[in-house]
Amino acid sequence: MNTSILEQETAVLEQSPVLENTTRQAWNLDKSHSTAGFSVRHLMISNVKGHFSDLSGTLHYDPLHVEDSAVSVTIPAATVDTREPTRDTHLKSADFFEVEKYPEITFRSVAWQHKNDDELLVKGDVTIHGVTREVVLTVEATPEVKDPWGGTRVGFTGHTKINRKDFGLTYNAVLEAGGVVVGEDVAITIEAEFVKS
Repeated sequence: MNTSILEQETAVLEQSPVLENTTRQAWNLDKSHSTAGFSVRHLMISNVKGHFSDLSGTLHYDPLHVEDSAVSVTIPAATVDTREPTRDTHLKSADFFEVEKYPEITFRSVAWQHKNDDELLVKGDVTIHGVTREVVLTVEATPEVKDPWGGTRVGFTGHTKINRKDFGLTYNAVLEAGGVVVGEDVAITIEAEFVKS
């Protein structure tokens, strides 16, 4: 993420104190309806997209007091899928995620704030390849809905951008005509559905 944008959004998150809230509800992530996607530039000309599955996580959330919310998500790194088995094997290797040594990618929120009427800012710590950095996600939340089985659900779509080198993912190859095979900036999209406990 651009440093100036991160600083601006962090400043917004730090403007308001956390308010006491006794109506915060506990929610569990529905892994069958949740994914973590990413997109990265390939050969300087196109974007390769992939995703992780089998996410797990918990949420404490009250839409009337979002500043008191908290979310924790764990992603198995070995579930990476770019629809190309050879590339996926390479991504799991020591050149990239090194999944045997670092099997999980995690996100833990530290602050929530309204960005505008339609979006939230969620600041938190993401750990990839054993390295933890602060990120800010721009998040859209759905209203709560009742499902056909009597449960209550809520959905979130979050976006952010990271530089993979900040997490020790430095592998690359230089092209003959200049440039590199894999871009440094990675766009991340989280689609998460939670069921009220």
